[in-house]
Order: sequence, then structure tokens, then C-alpha cells
Amino acid sequence: MKSEIEKLSNKLVNAFINNKIIAPLPSKFTKKLSEAQKLRKLCESKVSDPIIGFKAAGTGIPVIKKLKEKKPFYAAIFKRNFLKSGQKVKINKSTLGIELEVCYLIKKQFFSFKGLITMKNATKYISHMAPCIEVIGYRQRKKGITSFGDLCSDFGANVKFLIGKKQKYRKIDIGNLKTNITNKKISQSVDGNTNTVYINPLNSLRFVLNELKKDKVILDKDFYVFTGSTVGVVPILGKGLYTGKVSVLGCAKAIIH
Repeated sequence: MKSEIEKLSNKLVNAFINNKIIAPLPSKFTKKLSEAQKLRKLCESKVSDPIIGFKAAGTGIPVIKKLKEKKPFYAAIFKRNFLKSGQKVKINKSTLGIELEVCYLIKKQFFSFKGLITMKNATKYISHMAPCIEVIGYRQRKKGITSFGDLCSDFGANVKFLIGKKQKYRKIDIGNLKTNITNKKISQSVDGNTNTVYINPLNSLRFVLNELKKDKVILDKDFYVFTGSTVGVVPILGKGLYTGKVSVLGCAKAIIH
């Protein structure tokens, strides 16, 4: 007989693959981050689509404190959810919002490094950097965020990533860049800064890379790390074009419909 977590993971994976919304998962699998991680890993193991990278989430220090969490978390990102800037993203009642982030393309040589990753030595594994937009939401009939486990257990709450133009990695003041996301059609504009991403996007990258090592995750290719939102979770107040700008890095766009 299949265990409860097996049945739930099958339901969630089916919803993920077929873009469906299911009933909320029992809180015993989502409330604690440690339990949510188990469900996330089980679900991810059942998706045949290639993993193209990993997202950091819960990287805002005020949110970590508010929800009484200890640290951020990460989740795998699949090829089906990775789009070029300017493409369309369909939303529904379980969509939570839109975010603007910095992402890095990491060389696969990282996986053969045996030591601890620091903000300093992480940079030698970065080949490119880019601005990106993430649309986040559940595959369940639920709203709001009561714990990181809510997000983590549901594929890290990832709906889609849209990546702007990549540029070769170079040293810039990544820990203090102004950012903005705007939908001109509905006069919505939110300012942000890269310093809200776990103090610095490179610190967020360090966190993810060390978690991958701890969990013995290995890929045989270069991969992306999405470092977390520079603008918090921005509510999607209307449809149309959202443009996210990260100073120095450029912009990423998403058409919400």
C-alpha cells in the first residue's frame, strides 16, 4: 500500500505537469521546513523534465524573522518553467505574485570542489549573470504564506522564470544595485535593491551551493542559481507587460495573461 506522502507527491506532480490546481496539502507535510523538504525532494524525483538550476527562496531577512524561520531554502527548477524574457505567463487564483531577481550561470566544475563555498570562492564558478523575473504561486487552492514549508513543499512555489540577456560575469557592486518592476498599463511600480537578497545575492548563491553539497546533488552540466527577490513578492494587480530592471545588469520582461 502506498504511503500518504507517496500519494500526495503523485497528486502534486500530476498538478505540476498538467497545470492543474488541487486541494491544499495537509499541514503536517508543509508546516515544518524539514518535512516540506522531504515532500519537495520526492516530488522532484518524479519529474522527468531536465533540471536547469535551483532557486533560493525566503531570502529576505525580515520575512525569515517574521515567519520564525532560521534560513532560506532552495528548490529545483525544471526546463519547462524556464522561458526567455518577454514571453507570456498564464496566472490563476493561486498565483502569489511576481519577483525580480539576479541569477547566475554556474560552471559544472563546481560539483568537483570539495570544500566549503564562501562568497569569495563562489565567484570562480560563475560564468554569466543576468536579471530575471519569477512568477510564483501554488498548485493548490490556497493563498498567502504562513511558513517557508508552504512554498518549499509545492515545487518552491515556482510557476515560471523569465531570463533577460546574460552577460559574462565580472565583479560589480552586486550587493547594492537599484531595481524596479513596473506594469505601465496599470500604473504599478515597485522599487527594490539587491541588498534585500540575503544581504547580498552572492551570499544567497553561497547558501544554495552549500545546500547542494550537503544534499549531495550533482548535475553533469552548467546550471542556474536564482538568488531571490529584490522587490519582495509583488502582487499582480493586472494583466499585461511587467518590466523588471536591475541597474548595471539590464532588464527582464513577462507578459501576464
